Amino acid sequence: MSDANTPILQLRDTKVAYGAIEAVKGISLELAKGELVSLIGANGAGKTTTLNAIAGTLGTAGGEIRYAGEAIDKLPAHKRLRKGLALVPEGRGIFTRLTVEENLRMGAYCRRDTDAVEADMERIFGMLPRVKERLAQVAGTLSGGEQQMVAIGRALLSRPKLLLLDEPSMGLAPLVVEKIFEVIRSVAAEGVTILLVEQNANLALEFSQRAYVMESGRITLSGSGAELLADPKVRAAYLGE
Repeated sequence: MSDANTPILQLRDTKVAYGAIEAVKGISLELAKGELVSLIGANGAGKTTTLNAIAGTLGTAGGEIRYAGEAIDKLPAHKRLRKGLALVPEGRGIFTRLTVEENLRMGAYCRRDTDAVEADMERIFGMLPRVKERLAQVAGTLSGGEQQMVAIGRALLSRPKLLLLDEPSMGLAPLVVEKIFEVIRSVAAEGVTILLVEQNANLALEFSQRAYVMESGRITLSGSGAELLADPKVRAAYLGE
């Protein structure tokens, strides 16, 4: 049973392997309720693998994952979603042949509170007006930025307490990235806890209260976003300086 001081997410010596290859080598991290925390690192560092393990789409090979004080290592992904843990995957993962509205409603498939779902749809349209304009459109015909907004809207319709975002800016033009991050800021302002994996380290650190740096499957540094932005090693490795 969790209380107000229990971290919403704790990884303790968590390991993830693909066959004989250990991709995540015993990492520990935690997020307090309402925090926006980034996980940064080079390609292949194990960031996406970590998010997939938290969401339950990948099994762990050791250690523990706790959500709101409860061990969830053995819980299937759909049950984690019901508890309020949602993933916006790398590459967006939308259903390209369904309409925008059908995609959004997939996010609410666990819910039975029909009136509240409709109210949440309206709230999401307030945040994502472009999505409302495209409701009847087949999702595969949208631009990359619009697809990303649909993917975020779909996750929000599950009413997450913890939102995992994997590379939300990938492949998007700078102006679109700006809009996506405005949405992320709005979601965080509503009290949703966010764990963000983002290739654009500069942007991630500016946005985040805290961050972890991951290298070759291990956490090598952690601190506030401002501290890591000022760290010479981080600047040299990830900010191109």
